[in-house]
Amino acid sequence: MNKIHMVDLRGQYLKIKDEVDAAIAGVLESCAFINGPEVKEFQKDLEHYLGVKHVIPCGNGTDALQIAMMALNFQPGDEVITADFTYAATAEVIALLKLKPVLVDVYKDNFSINCKALEAAITDKTVAIVAVHLFGQCADMEAIMDIAKRHNLYVIEDVAQAIGSEYTFSDGTVQKAGTIGTIGTTSFFPSKNLGAYGDGGAIYTNDDELAKKIKMIGNH
Repeated sequence: MNKIHMVDLRGQYLKIKDEVDAAIAGVLESCAFINGPEVKEFQKDLEHYLGVKHVIPCGNGTDALQIAMMALNFQPGDEVITADFTYAATAEVIALLKLKPVLVDVYKDNFSINCKALEAAITDKTVAIVAVHLFGQCADMEAIMDIAKRHNLYVIEDVAQAIGSEYTFSDGTVQKAGTIGTIGTTSFFPSKNLGAYGDGGAIYTNDDELAKKIKMIGNH
């Protein structure tokens, strides 16, 4: 009897073994181990796929969240609202930067942030919302963006479990998860929807000035 794995990394590898082995050999030959041509090509491909102006690769999904918040110049004590059903890193990064994580409940049917609870949690210290997309499903971005606009808040999208998912607005407009808010962040941990060999992450935005700040922070 064969074991059924939740994440079968070996099975995935064997299906594309020749392609993966050739790619790894190419990196070893070039010795361009950090931000080499393969990373730059992937960056451009992801920009095209997502329909976003800037994709900035980074070490992992936690780094992506941290750099995104650093680029927005939050101050210690500022409050950032996010869902209480998420991976620890979402709230961990908020606390790491000496911000206050405010956790609110989720909808029972899709586990995304409850927008009524979200708006009720806003105070005069709130600076941002981290919308978490889970299980390939988008949070209610139309409602979240409306709340953010009315309260002058930034929106960071955590897309670690939903890269490639699409959100359809009430007017029929369709956008990829992570391209709707101020900044999108994602993880390429091997078990994610799009996994790397080792780890990786990315930040994406349509804001030119914000992209410059993100790159400056990432380079330090």
